[in-house]
Amino acid sequence: MIAFLKLSPVFLMAGLMIASNLGTLGLDILQIAPIAVVYAAIIAALTEKVKFGDLVDSAVNNVKEMQLVFFILMLAYAMAESFMSTGVGAAIINLALGLGISAKTVAVTSFIIAAILSVATGTSWGTFAACAPIFLWLNHIVGGNPVITVCAIAGGACFGDNIGLISDTTVVSSGIQGVQVVDRVRSQGPWSLCCLVLAAVCFLVVSMGMPGEVGNAADAINQIPKEVYDALAIERPSAVELLSQVKNGVPMFMIVPLILVLITAIKGVPTLACLGVGLISSLIFGLFAGTVTSIHEFLDNMMTGFADAGSWVIVMMMWVGAFGGIMSKMHAFKPLSDFIAKTAKSVRQLMFANGILSLVGNAALADEMAQIVTIGPIIKNLTDENVEAKPEDMYKLKLRNATFSDALGVFGSQLIPWHVYIGFYVGIANAVYPLYNFVSFDLIRYNFMAITAVVSILLLTLTGWDRFVPLFKLPSEPDVSLKKRA
Repeated sequence: MIAFLKLSPVFLMAGLMIASNLGTLGLDILQIAPIAVVYAAIIAALTEKVKFGDLVDSAVNNVKEMQLVFFILMLAYAMAESFMSTGVGAAIINLALGLGISAKTVAVTSFIIAAILSVATGTSWGTFAACAPIFLWLNHIVGGNPVITVCAIAGGACFGDNIGLISDTTVVSSGIQGVQVVDRVRSQGPWSLCCLVLAAVCFLVVSMGMPGEVGNAADAINQIPKEVYDALAIERPSAVELLSQVKNGVPMFMIVPLILVLITAIKGVPTLACLGVGLISSLIFGLFAGTVTSIHEFLDNMMTGFADAGSWVIVMMMWVGAFGGIMSKMHAFKPLSDFIAKTAKSVRQLMFANGILSLVGNAALADEMAQIVTIGPIIKNLTDENVEAKPEDMYKLKLRNATFSDALGVFGSQLIPWHVYIGFYVGIANAVYPLYNFVSFDLIRYNFMAITAVVSILLLTLTGWDRFVPLFKLPSEPDVSLKKRA
């Protein structure tokens, strides 16, 4: 009974999130998280007799560990705004559109472009809002299937959110597990690319029987009604600017800032420096291209990015971080951790259980960031306390845990009908393309990227087949072992 009481704050948060996403309550995570924090504090005081001051210290200390992440997130959001307003995103899209698109290729093209753009901007929501108006209307012109195309955009948008060096989920999940973002990206890169290629093949296969006439982006953008522009301006104003740039064209050298960010990241340059390179280079090249008319305008875009991060993501992370600190103080997840530790017969089974726990936590909390900051510390402790290994092997296990938190948060969200991700995507899709009434399950039906990523990472971890994927192999026994078997 005590163990259930200690876990009840999670059930409260999950219930409120699910009810809100299904339209029953209509509460935001910024309302739900404080409620959950207060309730968790009450339960901690009742079950563990923890003093109020100690609860505050636990909550604040947990949030303090995220300080560097907050700075990274602010710069990441600023760079996302910069890339969409200075022409970097438009240059990427126009490069692909210049190759010619038909109903057979609109889905796979939108998938690849969304994947590249999401890596460049670090935001899946911004990428989806930017790409949906272009490719859904282009899909309309060439006679494609809107459900397949919207799933392709969603899957591609989440690719960079999972592996992008400036993605908030990548940064936070890596920070919680104590690994470098660059190391995380390198280790999971081959697996992520394999999932990308397999999903692209699936989109090509399901589009085989469609018309082969080539369409063009300018025609698609010209058909977007004014009310759609108005709705998009509210949801993502920078996407409106991107649409204009795609229509009117930008110099192709605006791709250079993206290339510079990728090069510095591959070279192992710290994340803050990579973000700085992206911001400065987009400003310089934007001034030459004419997409930036003044430094003041550019700074306004940076401020918008800071405001977006500070008004929702960072505040939400602070509340959920406080929630996690209180839950840890009363050892709320110890019974669950003990169960996994007792039932796991090998390190691989333990790691597989960590993956399942991340996926279930995402479904329960209906928010991938809430899952990352709540479940992330649990799977970290499970590994640290139950596995014996050399430091380099333990680091590999931490990398996998970080990938679990992120991949099963971001991609798992696209397979959960009541998730905030799905709600946002459905809202954007219906706003920018009112000719079709999208519902939650439409975003799941052909989401080959999410299905491939979620199924493969769990299967590869459990079976040991990850040894066939370069850099992705987990250390095997006896190099690593469960402490109870040591």
